[in-house]
Formats: sequence, C-alpha cells, structure tokens
Amino acid sequence: MKTFAKIRFYYGAATISFIAAVIMVPLMITFPKKRSGILHYWNKIIIFFLGGKIMSHGKRDNSVDMFISNHQGIIDIVSLEADYNTNIRWVAKKQLFDAPWFGYLLKLPNMIEVDRENKTGLVKLLRDTRETLEGDVKRIISIFPEGTRTDQQELLDFKGGTKIIAEKFELTIQPIIITNSKKLLNEHDKTAHNATVHINYLKPFKVSKKNKEWYDELKSTMQTCIDNEYNQHKRER
Repeated sequence: MKTFAKIRFYYGAATISFIAAVIMVPLMITFPKKRSGILHYWNKIIIFFLGGKIMSHGKRDNSVDMFISNHQGIIDIVSLEADYNTNIRWVAKKQLFDAPWFGYLLKLPNMIEVDRENKTGLVKLLRDTRETLEGDVKRIISIFPEGTRTDQQELLDFKGGTKIIAEKFELTIQPIIITNSKKLLNEHDKTAHNATVHINYLKPFKVSKKNKEWYDELKSTMQTCIDNEYNQHKRER
C-alpha cells in the first residue's frame, strides 16, 4: 500500500504539472481577462483527477481585503482556487516565480512576489498591497503568515510582514483553516490518497491599530480550529 501511495504521489505531481504547463498557462496567455475563471475551473479539475473532494464549513467572504491561512503544501492553493471563483492575488516567495512553468501561473495573473533576501522586500509588499486595494478590479490578497509549509499540527511563528501591512492599511481579514490536504497529496513523505479537503472559513474581522494583541489572538483562534479539527474529526492540518 505504501508503494501504491508513493506512485499516486508522482501521478498527482505530474497531473498538476501537466495541467499547469499544457493547459492553464496557454489559456491565461490567450484569454487574459478570464485568468481568475481559468484558475478556478482547472484547479477543480486537478482536485477531481487526484481523487479529491472539497468540503467547506462557513462561508467565504469575498468583500474582505485579505485571506490568511495555514499551509501544508500546494493542495492548499489548489483547493482555495477550486472552492470559489474568487480573484485572488497570492503572496509567494521569489523562488516560486522563477520555477519552470509554475512561475508563469504566478507572473501572468500578477501575483505578489516577495524576496526574503532583499531588504526592500517589505517596501515592495506594501506597494503591491496598496496597488491591490486601489485597483479597478476587486482582488483579495492571500497569504500564509507562517511563511513556509509544514507538516506539524502546531502553527509556526507568524512572520512580521503580514502584521505590518495589515496594520498599515487596517485590512479586513478572513482567517481560513485547511485540513486533510496533505492526505490528498503529501509533499513531506511523498504519498497520496483519496481524500476530502476541509476548508473552514472563520469570521472576518477588521484590524485595528488600537488592539496590539490582534496578531497573537488571530494565531490562537486559528490554532484552536486546527486542534478541534483533529480532536473531533481526526483531520490533520
């Protein structure tokens, strides 16, 4: 069974790569005004071909400025794109923009590139955030505040950049908890299984500079949801 699970992982990775390179990138080049819809539809197809389903709990609020979510792997992104047709502007590290083919999925829809090694990275992030908020087309910034993927149940320390931009622009944020995504495609142990990815949409809130503890409170709220998912349903984050 372990061998079959590993074969399924490489099948899943190949499926994502093929659909991204051969279908999604050419379509986004050909139909630039429909890029959000292309991402939504073809990520739904990816979930289907991987043997997955998505179950939502709560409701996505497309009026907010930012989604903040935990992160296990690429299926988190695939699932959030597949669940709703929302024009999301992802924040991703520079190395992903430089990756073959996958980089085009970030560059073509003008996602936000962050260079962690460059001291001007935060300045660019602030500038891109302002551009998003003031743009003619409504887009929601989506960020993983842990800054990297992890296979642990405990959330990693949240990076300071998210806090700075949220306070600077007093953003309205919706926290999102994703569980069971690494069962569908586990990038840590290179296995894959049929699985239902669960997405918990938590209550949105507006950041206030007066509340100095909001970032710690957010992490605590998200961790509580993660713990409940595991303790009550055995769904790992």
